[in-house]
Amino acid sequence: MDLFEYNAANELKKSSPLAYRMRPETLDEFVGQTHIIGKGKLLYRAIMADQLGSVIFYGPPGTGKTTLARIIAGTTKAEFYQLNAVTAGKKDIESVIEKARTALGMTGRRTILFIDEIHRFNKAQQDALLPAVEEGVITLIGATTENPYFEVNSALLSRSRIFQLKPLTTEEIETLLDRAVRDEEKGVGAMHGTLTQEARHFLAETAAGDARSALSALELGFLTTPRRPDGTLVIDLAEAEECIQKKAFRFDKNGDAHYDVLSAFQKSIRGSDPDAAIHYLARLIEGADLKSICRRLLVIASEDVGLAYPSAISIVKSCVDAAVQVGLPEAQINLAHAVLVLATAPKSNSAVRAIGAALSDIQTRDVGEVPPHLRDAHYSGSVKLGHGQGYLYPHDYPGHYVKQQYLPDALVGTRYYEPADNKTERAIREYLGKLKHET
Repeated sequence: MDLFEYNAANELKKSSPLAYRMRPETLDEFVGQTHIIGKGKLLYRAIMADQLGSVIFYGPPGTGKTTLARIIAGTTKAEFYQLNAVTAGKKDIESVIEKARTALGMTGRRTILFIDEIHRFNKAQQDALLPAVEEGVITLIGATTENPYFEVNSALLSRSRIFQLKPLTTEEIETLLDRAVRDEEKGVGAMHGTLTQEARHFLAETAAGDARSALSALELGFLTTPRRPDGTLVIDLAEAEECIQKKAFRFDKNGDAHYDVLSAFQKSIRGSDPDAAIHYLARLIEGADLKSICRRLLVIASEDVGLAYPSAISIVKSCVDAAVQVGLPEAQINLAHAVLVLATAPKSNSAVRAIGAALSDIQTRDVGEVPPHLRDAHYSGSVKLGHGQGYLYPHDYPGHYVKQQYLPDALVGTRYYEPADNKTERAIREYLGKLKHET
């Protein structure tokens, strides 16, 4: 590198976005992803020992995929090349592979090739990597925001270890914001400004796990906020809202407001009011985490809709799975789908009443033993104990039904399940009544 290139690199570093400048350079500086990069974990050990095999980092934007690759570049003794699948083509891949073969043959040095957004490579481009990866000519590091099991060739997947990166927590992003505010060399510390606790929490929360988004908003705040008459530079909640172009939603997901909204959400669905249900869903999307919304929807499907529309649980489960896979903001459509299905479905809590009554008996009275003819007769000695004797196999009888005792003696005649008055359960009541009448 000559003097002009050195000066250009320095100027570029100074003018780069804050999120770029604040990228950690060592594993000790890395924040988050302790499930894969914590001390003692496989990936941590492999990087520290410079014995990394081919890997694919999969996760949402701003979670550290490229940063991890750069840390590896700074710690490895191997040759390191980087390509972006948006701009690179098959010729670029072949060029790196040729250099890698030369380095391996002449110096014995390994080559690591990092491909950002690897999911954007087509099948032919991915296939061009395969022989070199299989032979060990290159060690591949791929980064993708898309599910690699759908977007990356199975042959490459079988030769790589998949590491899934999770969205950063609010606390982890707050740590990164504090670090940027203090750092006078790479961060905004030289401006001697202050980020209020309320503003910091807001920026971290609205970033939705994306550190790059939070740092970009922080930088915008420091560069555009005028100093106060006393000369101080303060980024408060109002300034943070302006930077992120989003108002702070007054919602404490750990406080009473969280449970109040969840309660109103479920009661609106239970009350078959789709408009109110969608309103409270919007509140939850703004202030709660995706997992808590999905969990509540699954509960409602059985607790409030239940047997009145048995397919609701399957539909909601599919919507929940889709929401988790695509993530917010697109997941809001999957969630709305589930909410509208539940809010407009017929309602029944017969399953709740049935299991509640059964549990109450278990907890408060002597329910007796399992009848001998229903006990397991498959283990050694069970027949001598009389287990299974006299059991009638329903499929041997007309209509696949035969009358016999199933409840313990102490509970004979007890009714836990009472079909509710809806189309599905009226048919159930009719079927059960028919069986009783025929026998």
